[in-house]
Amino acid sequence: MNERMTFKAINNEGVEVQYEVLFTFESEETGKKYIVYTDDTTDDSGNVKVYASTYIIEGDQGDKYNLSPIETDKEWKVIETILNELQANLKPKNDSEE
Repeated sequence: MNERMTFKAINNEGVEVQYEVLFTFESEETGKKYIVYTDDTTDDSGNVKVYASTYIIEGDQGDKYNLSPIETDKEWKVIETILNELQANLKPKNDSEE
């Protein structure tokens, strides 16, 4: 069963937006947990906008997440590497069918 994980957050314009979680991971290199997510909007080139943040689980039930911005170029490089690997794995095996 593929259940979509979503959450709501306030964007930079002060509007509540629903985001879909694409994946989470913990980096041994940085020692932080990351969440990669989208609001299913596209940029001027037609690419789906993807966002990333670090997160800490909080709350008595472990049900609240505190998101923080990515702070360093090293962290962005770790995230970009994983995104590139995932994208490469999603490409069709037979590109000759068009």
